[in-house]
Amino acid sequence: MAELTDTLDRALPQTQCTRCGYPDCRSYAAAIADGSADINQCPPGGAEGVARLARLTGRPAKPLNPANGAEGPRLLAVIDEAWCIGCTLCIKACPVDSIVGAPKRMHTVIDDLCTGCELCVPVCPVDCISLEPVTPGRTGWDAWTTPQADEARERFAFHTMRFVREKTENDARLEQKAEAKLADLASHSKITDPAVLDTKRAIIEAALARARAKRAQ
Repeated sequence: MAELTDTLDRALPQTQCTRCGYPDCRSYAAAIADGSADINQCPPGGAEGVARLARLTGRPAKPLNPANGAEGPRLLAVIDEAWCIGCTLCIKACPVDSIVGAPKRMHTVIDDLCTGCELCVPVCPVDCISLEPVTPGRTGWDAWTTPQADEARERFAFHTMRFVREKTENDARLEQKAEAKLADLASHSKITDPAVLDTKRAIIEAALARARAKRAQ
């Protein structure tokens, strides 16, 4: 199953757009491999993408499912610099780290890295991101190349690894703060009632226990 998933994943364009109904391209590939997803749910791959998946799975080719979207040219996200407020929400939403910027500073898109996934558009609170077609007349795999897909896959893997690392580090910082307060709760709180302090201590200990159990899993 894993080998088939790898093969199917390599046949997908790696835009990580989620329009297939799955959180990323590999999850969709795994669903095709285990039979829980059809082969016609990837709009960025278009008709050629369906044909590729049909050949790999032995299933009959079929039209793209309109419920997942329509085949079209490759899109490029463009940020209106005059309206950008530097909220960083688009940076967090980009699955391949193609948007750069800093909090309260103007953001910009690295054109060559953008997959046109559209995920940055709905999170922008000031609606300053538009999508422009950059391959007019060429759609699906005709508008995208295998080297681009390979690079996007690698960037998504790095993005995912970085997100996990940052979350782990942040959780560790919060746990250290909680343990420091727990060690001397009376001095870290305005509460003076011993019974209330004991209740507060129990709540913090339970939260720490849950965090440790979750990390162990």
